[in-house]
Amino acid sequence: MRFDILTLFPEMFVSPFAGSILGKARDRGLIDIRIHDIRGYAPGRHRVTDDAPYGGGGGMVMKVEPLALALEALAMPPEAGPVILLSPQGAPFCQEIAAELAVCERISLICGHYEGVDERVREHLADRELSIGDYILTGGELAAMVVVDAVARLIPGVLGNSESARKDSFAAGLLEYPQYTRPQRYRGWAVPEVLVNGNHREIETWRRRQSLLRTWRRRPDLLDRADLSEDDRSFLGELETTEEGPREDLPEGRRRDRGRRNGPAGAA
Repeated sequence: MRFDILTLFPEMFVSPFAGSILGKARDRGLIDIRIHDIRGYAPGRHRVTDDAPYGGGGGMVMKVEPLALALEALAMPPEAGPVILLSPQGAPFCQEIAAELAVCERISLICGHYEGVDERVREHLADRELSIGDYILTGGELAAMVVVDAVARLIPGVLGNSESARKDSFAAGLLEYPQYTRPQRYRGWAVPEVLVNGNHREIETWRRRQSLLRTWRRRPDLLDRADLSEDDRSFLGELETTEEGPREDLPEGRRRDRGRRNGPAGAA
């Protein structure tokens, strides 16, 4: 899969895409990430990419012409994939959209900057807009990195274990269950016994219920869209009658143990 990123600051992408899982995926040819400097497509000796807004106001607006020329140079067939403008006005980016984009041949990402982009970019050049949250960044570069990372890890072969993506938070509409590894006991903090007893059916049941419990406590809004079985609904019904309601994000055990974090180290 190919990602084309149009930006005024190409140097920002060197390190994030060179290491870890994305770096290995690029080395293996599973993904192709190409960074395009918008200034290279700006006409004139000074390569101007922004100008004052018509009608007055603060800030500068990215010009439509360099972006149009950059997209034309990419010569991406419409059927290959969308041109996406990263913008706080866009649709909220989520796991469902990441999965939708992961089947495309190519994706082009436009990184806005300054006060924004000329509205004609939205009207005539971009196929859709995406936002990674209700907050303002200095530019769309960080948002583009988030989209590339979320989409790339869904491409077959990028992750070492395909189960990892399938069981991630949001992949099934729920938050992921708690994870543990060695040591089994540390400072008196023990791994739940069910995870070490070797009964795989009990482990799967525990994980599913922990996923439901965590979602119910932290993101109950997700439950309306989740794919729930009758057992799931029964368990949630029990929670409604036995629990007082969603808890704060910091689990009780962590609240209780905060004061002991600087205690003597040790493992059993």
